[in-house]
Amino acid sequence: MSRRSAAAILGLLMWGLSPGPAPAAQAMDCAGARYVRLNEPVVVAPEALAEFRALPPLRVLALDAPPMVRRDADRGVYSGIGIDVWCFIAGRLGLRYELVPERGLTVAGKIGQVQTDGADVLIPLSLRPDRARHGLFTRPYYESRYAVIARKGWQSPIYRMADLAHYRVGVVHGVAFEPILRDLVPAGQLRTYDQASSDGLFQALREGEIDVAVFNKSIFTEKRYSREYFDLEIVLVLQEYPRAYRFYVSDTPVHRRLVRAFDSYLAALDVSESVARHEEGEGQLIERYVAQRSQRVLLQVAGGAAALLALAFFLALRRYRRLSRLLAERNQHILQQQEALQAANLELEKQNQTDSLTHLANRRHFDQTLAREHARWRRTGSPLSLMMLDVDHFKSVNDHFGHQAGDDYLSAIARAMRGNVVRPADLMARYGGEEFACLLPDTGSEAARAVAERIRESVARLELPNPRAGVPHVSVSIGIATLEGGHAGVQEFLAGADAQLYAAKRAGRNRIHATVLD
Repeated sequence: MSRRSAAAILGLLMWGLSPGPAPAAQAMDCAGARYVRLNEPVVVAPEALAEFRALPPLRVLALDAPPMVRRDADRGVYSGIGIDVWCFIAGRLGLRYELVPERGLTVAGKIGQVQTDGADVLIPLSLRPDRARHGLFTRPYYESRYAVIARKGWQSPIYRMADLAHYRVGVVHGVAFEPILRDLVPAGQLRTYDQASSDGLFQALREGEIDVAVFNKSIFTEKRYSREYFDLEIVLVLQEYPRAYRFYVSDTPVHRRLVRAFDSYLAALDVSESVARHEEGEGQLIERYVAQRSQRVLLQVAGGAAALLALAFFLALRRYRRLSRLLAERNQHILQQQEALQAANLELEKQNQTDSLTHLANRRHFDQTLAREHARWRRTGSPLSLMMLDVDHFKSVNDHFGHQAGDDYLSAIARAMRGNVVRPADLMARYGGEEFACLLPDTGSEAARAVAERIRESVARLELPNPRAGVPHVSVSIGIATLEGGHAGVQEFLAGADAQLYAAKRAGRNRIHATVLD
């Protein structure tokens, strides 16, 4: 084969596998600011606004921490809940700002930039006393959880955080959770990774240098697809250690006044639409991953096939075995991608049917199942029971402890329901707010009442405090409607259970009322 032919083949191969264009300069996607709302007007003094608008552009650093901040590496654009909130408030205050280039800084390095006047703002960061001594924190705007991550198929059990003391644990240096781990895990078993990204942590986990990694759950969920960590999985979510995320600002007199202005807005903001939009970013990421991987695999297979055919033509039979081996490896790679796509599609279907807070079925999935089971009842005549459950005096919980505590109460009640409704055919759902529903196929009135009583007692045993309600602990009222004959429609069925629920409420709460519809 001539040198010119070899060069032509090499050029064809490099064209098929070459990367795209260099990423663009960094910028914020402020279109999401429209998903942020004010619950009440915020007044900032005119002289303060004039001072803020006269400031030089603020130097902003961002962490790649979805859903708070998500970095599109191809376009160099940042989006997320934190970006939406920043753009909204900065726009109201007339601030000018610019993103500081990445330059491979670690998490600790970016924090140090704010503390030493190398940058003005870091988005996002959770509060720690040592950080607060060297910088300013605003009020929080989002809360997340950490998770324990292990290799897929790892058999050693981890049921609670204290179990981590028995294993080699990895964590990114500088994150807020590191001091907690240092108090729990022996020094010889805790390893920290001080890098610009978390790739080193997860590579160590994949290679067996550590047994588990502790990392932000939301960020790992997206990195699992963007970095193809399909051999890693979450084995425990650390619910007892929530982390509230804030803006971190360098400490100067004018910045103190700026933080007070930010806090005024943060106290009045409703970011629920932004949170919903970006927490669904996982599903959007999966869809982008599916599309990009499909296109990339197609291009690679096409380019590789052309190169292999050309090489086979010029190198002839003596290269045959080597080409066959390469083709087998490529087929195996395609098979792995297909499995990943299938898993992604299953995850999307699960998200569309599940309530994100309680992990029970959502209203849409419940309505579909109710229609299907009602039609089956009409065909078979087998009894069908519907239970409606409402948390008594729940508004007092939110008013006294706050909405985050209210969410924790709802999650605990959902777990109590799951412990008492165990048949695969039964369906539990969050029906709306503090109201739950439970559909019990092939279940008569007495059997349904027994299930309801177990749930009521399980919630009572939780002893969730509710001091402003006039009763010491949270309780539930339950209404049950049962179809054993007759011709009641779906709406009559729902109305019957709802009427029994309100009868239980009127009778004094913390009780069960039931009826059989003819």
